[in-house]
Amino acid sequence: MKRIGVLTSGGDAPGMNCAIRAVVRTAIYHGLEVMGIERGYAGLIAGDAKQMDARSVGSILNRGGTILRTARSEEFRTPEGRARAAENIKRYLIEGLVVIGGDGTYRGAMHLAEEQGVPCVGVPGTIDNDIGGTDYTIGFDTAVNTALDAIDKIRDTAASHDRVFIVEVMGRGVGFIALSVGVAGGAEVVLVPETRSDMVAVCRQLETGRKAGKMSSIIVVAEGDETGGAVKVEEEIRKSTDFTDVRVCVLGHLQRGGAPTAYDRIMASRFGSEAVMALMRGEGNVMVASEKGEIATRPMSDSWTVKRELRPHLLELAKKLVV
Repeated sequence: MKRIGVLTSGGDAPGMNCAIRAVVRTAIYHGLEVMGIERGYAGLIAGDAKQMDARSVGSILNRGGTILRTARSEEFRTPEGRARAAENIKRYLIEGLVVIGGDGTYRGAMHLAEEQGVPCVGVPGTIDNDIGGTDYTIGFDTAVNTALDAIDKIRDTAASHDRVFIVEVMGRGVGFIALSVGVAGGAEVVLVPETRSDMVAVCRQLETGRKAGKMSSIIVVAEGDETGGAVKVEEEIRKSTDFTDVRVCVLGHLQRGGAPTAYDRIMASRFGSEAVMALMRGEGNVMVASEKGEIATRPMSDSWTVKRELRPHLLELAKKLVV
């Protein structure tokens, strides 16, 4: 193997640049050339690629987002689009591809490998931490800390005005961010998609807290919770209680940006380096994974066939610590 490619696809996540840097510099260390593909699979179809050297990834460890940029490509979902991508892979003499992203990115890579024979290795990059087969995904720790910083600030104003604040965090299908932020931020209520949300119980809990002298409360809700998000939770509280000073704060894409934490920088660097080593070992259709602190490779299909579960002890802890 003489030349590999690297791309980022899907939603951006803090730490992606650290992974890109690790891919490029590990490859160069072992005598390989690296082509950086712009805008994910859309750029692969368009032939938008450039050769990268050690200096091209200098001073990017602290930068959020991705220097290669990212995009979603409907054309790549078709066999014809993947065939065009494969033509460019051959044109650039790329012998293996590192794809950084989530399970949608992996599905595309698997189709490319199966149809066109391109060895692909995935690096898990999504703030949701919802990729099956790995204990951790790049960007999760940063997203949690970003949301936690916001909640700490919101609590200051909630306490000053005796308010109930409903803070919506990202997580369309999973509640990893919400649960982690809720425990770390001392939220009175945490609502996640994995468990059924009982708004009658939530309202009762707020009223019980007020009778006990708690004048302000924080509710953390994942955007994908079946209640319908923070705005719907607010409506239900206003309808079912006499709380009038209720506010909503939707953190949204704020959680995707910012400098990655030390943990994300280290994990992304480990993932990116191992992805290159996997290609050099002749592996394909695999993803790099974290397993109990160790870095390993797993079948890429694990990303969608293995379901990531919330930790039951954290759910229980969130309930125990509310008084």
